[in-house]
Amino acid sequence: MHALLNVAVMAARRGGNSLMRNLVRLEKLKIEQKGRNDYVSEADREAEREVIGTIHKHYPDHAILAEESGASGDSDTVWIIDPLDGTTNYLHRFPIFAVSIGVQINGRMEHGVVYDPMRQELFTASRGVGAQLDGRRIRVSGQLNLEHALIGTGFPYRQAESELVPYLGMLGKIVQNTAGVRRPGAAALDLCYVAAGRFDGFWETGLKPWDIAAGSLLIREAGGIVSGLDGSENFLETGHILTGTPKIYAGLAKLCAADIKAILS
Repeated sequence: MHALLNVAVMAARRGGNSLMRNLVRLEKLKIEQKGRNDYVSEADREAEREVIGTIHKHYPDHAILAEESGASGDSDTVWIIDPLDGTTNYLHRFPIFAVSIGVQINGRMEHGVVYDPMRQELFTASRGVGAQLDGRRIRVSGQLNLEHALIGTGFPYRQAESELVPYLGMLGKIVQNTAGVRRPGAAALDLCYVAAGRFDGFWETGLKPWDIAAGSLLIREAGGIVSGLDGSENFLETGHILTGTPKIYAGLAKLCAADIKAILS
């Protein structure tokens, strides 16, 4: 395992352990609302401190881009961190949440880790080396037909006023033309599920870099396709993402072309 990935694994596990300690004392946690359906708690901040502390112990000069504390440092190596992806789930004890850590070097994703502390599942990837779940190689599913595909999604809420109508257009078409749609509520894990073949495809709008940095690398290393809704590479900037197996990705893009255009207009 690459040294950077090894540190990312240690950091993710420590962040996850912090989340599990706080899960039993949710009623005592201070919770703040950052925006509509957007919350932060003491658990998020404590987990982020654990993650960043572990990274800086080994790489004190590296830069950080984290959900709660923002950007810091000046380095070609940037650690992109979501200490608790699925905060709303966590605060309701709905057991779908994770720690996500991506390592970007000179603007390119090189390593990614997503840790699910409830199931103790560890998803890892390094560019050119492949993706793994608990040390075993994973690949996207072999699904070829959209009608048999299971698709993941996330509901828009940051720009819901402008995106909800075209999003619902996409949702309706995909529900009618696939085996089903699921919305677990933690994008980092959704992307890992595509990489592991649990989902055949996924789309969402209005995400942040820390939601998708690690998961997007996992999908590519597992043989899937990841892009913006328009097929571009700027999904970390726009937060709009479409992904899946090669056949399912192409099918989703074609099926929803008109709605995608409406979202992006």
